Amino acid sequence: MLKAFRISYFLQNTYRVNSMIYSLKQIPLIGRLLPSALYGSRGLKCAVNGISFLWEILSAFLGKFLYLFLMVWLPLELYPAGTTRSDAFLHILVFLTVIGAMMNTWMFNPTNDKYYAMILMRMDARKYTLSNYIYAMMKFGVGFLPFSILFGERAGVPLVLCLLFPLFVVCAKMAFALIALKRYLRTGDCTNENVLDRYLWIFVFVLLAIAYGLPAVSVTLPLQAAGIIFLLVIFSGIYSGTVIRSFPYYREMYQQILAQNRSAADVQTQVRKAVREQNQKYISQETDIKTRKKGFEAFHELFVRRHRKILWKPVKRTTGICSCALLGALIAVRISQPLETAVNSMMMSALPFFCFVMYMCNRGSIYTQVLFMNCDHSMLTYPFYKKPAFILKLFQIRLRELIKMNLPPAMVIGGGLALLLYVTGGTDNVLNYPVLILSVLGMSVFFSVHYLTCYYLLQPYNAYTDMVSTTYRLVTSGTYFVCLFLMRAELDTMVFGSLTILFCVGYCVTACVLVYRLAARTFRLRS
Repeated sequence: MLKAFRISYFLQNTYRVNSMIYSLKQIPLIGRLLPSALYGSRGLKCAVNGISFLWEILSAFLGKFLYLFLMVWLPLELYPAGTTRSDAFLHILVFLTVIGAMMNTWMFNPTNDKYYAMILMRMDARKYTLSNYIYAMMKFGVGFLPFSILFGERAGVPLVLCLLFPLFVVCAKMAFALIALKRYLRTGDCTNENVLDRYLWIFVFVLLAIAYGLPAVSVTLPLQAAGIIFLLVIFSGIYSGTVIRSFPYYREMYQQILAQNRSAADVQTQVRKAVREQNQKYISQETDIKTRKKGFEAFHELFVRRHRKILWKPVKRTTGICSCALLGALIAVRISQPLETAVNSMMMSALPFFCFVMYMCNRGSIYTQVLFMNCDHSMLTYPFYKKPAFILKLFQIRLRELIKMNLPPAMVIGGGLALLLYVTGGTDNVLNYPVLILSVLGMSVFFSVHYLTCYYLLQPYNAYTDMVSTTYRLVTSGTYFVCLFLMRAELDTMVFGSLTILFCVGYCVTACVLVYRLAARTFRLRS
């Protein structure tokens, strides 16, 4: 089993090294300086292997720290003073762990390295799976241990429960892995963690509401109940481990998950086919869709009408969720006087936090993906489609549509913040009300412009609709981390809101100029 793990580890590292070199070669300027011979460079591969090894150690701890800090510790700061911190801490941990165990057992995640090892290289599927599964579970347990002690003791959780929590996480994943294996034995159907059932998503949202919503009204699992759940899951995990160890059908199971076609490229083709078929269900097949407009206006209006379910149905769902959250917040501040005071104070200094909220509500990434998959990947084969004047015209039309899509949740959030400020005591400066509304709308417009501009200037997709642009990934990842950083910033609402509005206007003008001047060269099909 150790030999199987060693081979699989080197295989994963080789895959990472080649992927890293490929990603670097996709970056403008840098890619031109890197020859293809780098793929065979032993010195470079040794250096990158060293980096990969260090990253393996770092990722075992960094991800767990961020998880406990962002998902558990920070929400504790928002709950009213009467909430018992230790109970709330364990309450959130228990339900988030159940969600994580359901969605990510590791065993049913169909990665390329598993395909290469078990299907192409014909490695012993059982030895490969068990050796890597044990390693993955050890990473989870060791990574969680120091931070469960750190955050748990600061929240007042007994040390014994802090020590048991990593084992609880590992055993929960093993228990859900066993459920999936039993399902395979009973029905012959495999679980694929990359394709989750819609009912599972509903259940996840219900658990999230229980995890974060109940502590807000001072309802949590008692400390003793959490301890009992820990022990029950640990015992079930120990039993699950014995069954997982003796499970005899790993090769057959992974052949169903991974080897649906004859090569890794065929697996990607299968995924593309599934995505296209799924999208076709939401594309209107009506033949009587018409428009009175002309030119690109008519072209885009017909596109939007045919794809209305893909584009607008999630907008309505997001708007509904925001409305429910606003209604819940209004009820909560009327019930709890300490919460009312805290929310009023937050409205005057925590506007930067809502940059991340608007980032999450933004539909720019999905919008551009739909545009490429169902329109641009075909139209870009025509030379007229890449003329600067036509590009700018269609860019402006699409930007108008994307802004319209992002505005409904933004209006609910912006208006809701102003309403929360008013019902929690108001403010001496009445300009804070319009600034709250306009700044949130400005954030919405900024993200609309930002994603569409990145799409035109970096066009990240190839002809098979796979994202291949490393630069695009870096820019979008940078946007995420900037929004994440702003969550902790506390700035005066008037100052930050005014700067947001001005920045949004300037960004819109700059984007139009850049698209007009550069998109004729950058808006193209990638190889």
